[in-house]
Amino acid sequence: MATLGWWRLFGAAFAGILFFHGFSSSEKAPNYTFMHNATSAPPTSYYDYIIVGGGTAGCPLAATLSQNYSVLLLERGGSPYGNPNITNLAAFGAALSDLSPTSPSQRFISEDGVINARARVLGGGSCLNAGFYTRASPYYVREVGWEGRLVNESYEWVEKVVAFQPPMQQWQSAVRDGLLEAGVTPYNGFTYDHLYGTKVGGTIFDRDGHRHTAADLLQYANPSGLTLLLHASVHRILFRIRGRSRPMAHGVVFTDSTGAKHRAYLKKGSNKEIIVSAGALGSPQLLMLSGVGPAEQLKAHNITVVLDQPMVGQGMTDNSMNAIYVPSPAPVEVSLIEVVGITNFGSYIEAASGSNFAGGSSRDFGMFSPKIGQLSTVPPKERTPEAIAKAVELMDSLNQTAFMGGFILEKIMGPVSTGHLELRTLNVNDNPSVTFNYFKDPIDLQRCVQGISTIERVIESKAFSKFTYDNLSLPDLLNMTENSPVNLLPKHQNASRSLEQFCKDTVMTIWHYHGGCQLGRVVDHDYKVLGVDALRVIDGSTFNYSPGTNPQATVMMLGRYMGLRILSETLAGDIS
Repeated sequence: MATLGWWRLFGAAFAGILFFHGFSSSEKAPNYTFMHNATSAPPTSYYDYIIVGGGTAGCPLAATLSQNYSVLLLERGGSPYGNPNITNLAAFGAALSDLSPTSPSQRFISEDGVINARARVLGGGSCLNAGFYTRASPYYVREVGWEGRLVNESYEWVEKVVAFQPPMQQWQSAVRDGLLEAGVTPYNGFTYDHLYGTKVGGTIFDRDGHRHTAADLLQYANPSGLTLLLHASVHRILFRIRGRSRPMAHGVVFTDSTGAKHRAYLKKGSNKEIIVSAGALGSPQLLMLSGVGPAEQLKAHNITVVLDQPMVGQGMTDNSMNAIYVPSPAPVEVSLIEVVGITNFGSYIEAASGSNFAGGSSRDFGMFSPKIGQLSTVPPKERTPEAIAKAVELMDSLNQTAFMGGFILEKIMGPVSTGHLELRTLNVNDNPSVTFNYFKDPIDLQRCVQGISTIERVIESKAFSKFTYDNLSLPDLLNMTENSPVNLLPKHQNASRSLEQFCKDTVMTIWHYHGGCQLGRVVDHDYKVLGVDALRVIDGSTFNYSPGTNPQATVMMLGRYMGLRILSETLAGDIS
């Protein structure tokens, strides 16, 4: 058995456990006749609907609207198909580690010092995430004001294509039983529904290890009604202002991969709209670049103010994740998130495991590789060649058993703490500045402490005893996690003595950030931008609160739901 110091070294591996080896081959691309590179687009074109962002909401929305109208779907990234780093469970995490300009993942670091990522690929975040699929609660649906029957139908429409029951092997079963021992009851079995207690949720990985994404929902599209352009970066929305009491969106300007500019306009007539589905960073950023946002900030960037809307970019929220790494003396299966404990105090408990999860070769340890992963985000003055060489040497010296185990995490419900987003530059391809203010509200910090305490009880449970070392105490595990490079925040010695400090020191993202174009503040209950005509925002930027234990199911549902709502409205208008 290794010494505690050796295990501290091993703790760095924790940062990359999300990135496992799997067992499937690359999925073939579908025959999407409507999918083209933006270089093939004409200089000017006209459509009934223009959707900015082919992500988790944009794909189901485009597929639905194409049934009756001409739709242009503009996606700044490329296709996920044929890319094994996206499609295969075997390569999960490789896309997040890819820092190249063509990566499907665009890294950003919040002003809080937490490393994060935004999608840059058709299918959006569903191409990058750990795959957990679960619905929002009925309470959430009522609070937002959605129509329950249509919500359920929209979820079912999504689930026919992308949702599966996970395999549930030894590690996940032990976590499930440990949660029940820890008092997270009752046991609700396998279900997509959001129920207090412990359950097995869905996954977007099928039994062969193939990822199914929001892009797969485009198989529902009417090929003659949809034009999908890849590598199309929308720089601004165009408005008609002269002679109008309210600005009216009527077109967009976008560039292709060569930098050539194109313009797309709405056709003449009523019920033609531009819909922004560019995500929690991209949607508020594009509104501001187009002149809709806080006037003072827009003027500071010499942007002509179309509408002074001070709430654009406000309410930015990220569900904080904290975890405890558990090295295992017994072999563990490769598993992503399959089980969740939904507590009554506002924290969700989940887990993942994998043998040799860190990466492929002894010199490339995935997300926490000294060369390309987490350590590459360390400030340059500290990232000397000597430091990198030493880190590589230390990684190389670890026995392969150092990379066997798993982690148990907790995610804060809500959360209550909020921040804001601001423009850095006028380039739509640059990340805006975003602050999430993790644990600013003491309610969130208390939820984290209770969540970590629950994880400790799971680790100490009889059901989980097979996967723990007798001579590694809970303080050892906490300190090991504390010493791993999971963020750019300063560390404190012996954080295990204070779970409040442990939560603050080891805060990470679970990529569930939302806000910036919130319902009731930037958009109305029909997702129309307040104060502007012919413009909606439909995506996670409209959320005031993160739905369920993972929002992707609800974001996909929202695309379908609002597509059906819009079809109903416009068809009724056409008939009248």
